[in-house]
Amino acid sequence: MSAALLEWVRAHTDEMLADLGEYARLETPSDDPAALAAGRDWVVSWIERRLGAPGATRTEPGAPHGDTVVMDHPGTGDGTVVILAHYDTVWPIGTLAELPFSVDGDVIRGPGVFDMKAGLVQAVWAIRALRAAGLDCPPVRLVLNGDEEIGSPASRPVIEECCRDAAAVLVFEASADGAVKTARKGVGLFDLTLTGVEAHAGLDPTAGASAITALAEFVTAATALTDLAAGTTVNVGVVGGGTRRNVTAGSAHAGVDVRVADQAEADRVERALTAWRPADPRVAARLDGGWNRPVMARTPAVAGLYERARSVAATLGIELRETAVGGASDGNFAAALGVPVLDGFGAVGGGAHARGEHATVPGMVERATLAAALLTSLSAH
Repeated sequence: MSAALLEWVRAHTDEMLADLGEYARLETPSDDPAALAAGRDWVVSWIERRLGAPGATRTEPGAPHGDTVVMDHPGTGDGTVVILAHYDTVWPIGTLAELPFSVDGDVIRGPGVFDMKAGLVQAVWAIRALRAAGLDCPPVRLVLNGDEEIGSPASRPVIEECCRDAAAVLVFEASADGAVKTARKGVGLFDLTLTGVEAHAGLDPTAGASAITALAEFVTAATALTDLAAGTTVNVGVVGGGTRRNVTAGSAHAGVDVRVADQAEADRVERALTAWRPADPRVAARLDGGWNRPVMARTPAVAGLYERARSVAATLGIELRETAVGGASDGNFAAALGVPVLDGFGAVGGGAHARGEHATVPGMVERATLAAALLTSLSAH
């Protein structure tokens, strides 16, 4: 069975690459509603061309960002497998002119090919491979969102609703050097606003209360919350404040990114950030924001799905490795519901969010075949 699937996918590699090329030439930055709408329409039309009309389709609005499309395809068995894939990218309009889509030998380049347009192409061709081979495929629910790269603010409730009753969730985000992701850190995004007292810095230096001085205190305190041994990082990535050199700063702000590997660390960091106060009581502090994505832990359900995938991969002569990563994805939302999740099932390559972004042709063939084999295995169980 596995050998036949692999040969079928290999025989359709050129068509798979043509689909990826057409998809990648549609620029879909997260902050461009018109481009996202065009990308959404193409994706829906393309999936219908490749898989036929779904049993049901609905679109949930995501303004001012991309909408979320849910497409349910019938299959064999009672358990629905959810496929998560986002169609937005980090690349602004015009990037294609500098980094055009290309296939040079086994290397595929272009904005978004690795993160994560190749992944969706592989998923669709996996289902086609099963149908061509006459093999069982479970009911599949494709959840396609256009706001993942900015934290999925509109699509999160749709994703959670769609995954809550899933037999398994496969996230076709890019792999980690070929490894699937069975654990991801939780992400907190916090914003600090400081309001001080302005005064002439030279004529009346004690009358003012500097928001920038308080900001410096905060940066030191927040950064000290990092605990690498526990998997916790706290990064103050954006700062600003003040108006002029000779004015005691009346305002300042900071943007903070927090990554944690477990809930205890999330609670510790949030308590500390919330409790922090400036040394000068005349400076007021307000902390906004919160946890953008929960921790994706390697639960028994996640571990069980990975073991199934590893066993299926072995029949194809593939050693499927697993890893834990600091980045988050929509898989975090699904895993927090307690359902089996396997993330990083998409492209093999590298350079996510970088100008060296690339996927590989053998990786697409291998992962599409593996996805097909895993799907038919899930249909049988």
